[in-house]
Amino acid sequence: MIKVYFTPFFVRQLRSLPKEIQEEAIEKIDLFKDRRNHKTLKVHKLKGRLTGRDSFSVNYRIRVVFRFLSASEVVLLAIGDHDVYKL
Repeated sequence: MIKVYFTPFFVRQLRSLPKEIQEEAIEKIDLFKDRRNHKTLKVHKLKGRLTGRDSFSVNYRIRVVFRFLSASEVVLLAIGDHDVYKL
């Protein structure tokens, strides 16, 4: 099981989303904690200026950007549409 931490920036972005998207994101974060779900969530490494960070899909439009702290710990950095990659 992966332990998940949240940055204040991530929490602000999550709260700014519509309620139904917030609920969907929380469900996907719970799924993300189990590595067996990573293929379903389309977890992938990011490139370019986001090298060292990874991302997974909440739905077709919304993405979560995160960074591994260790093999079993991550910090969620940002959530949003594809503009989230312009951190």
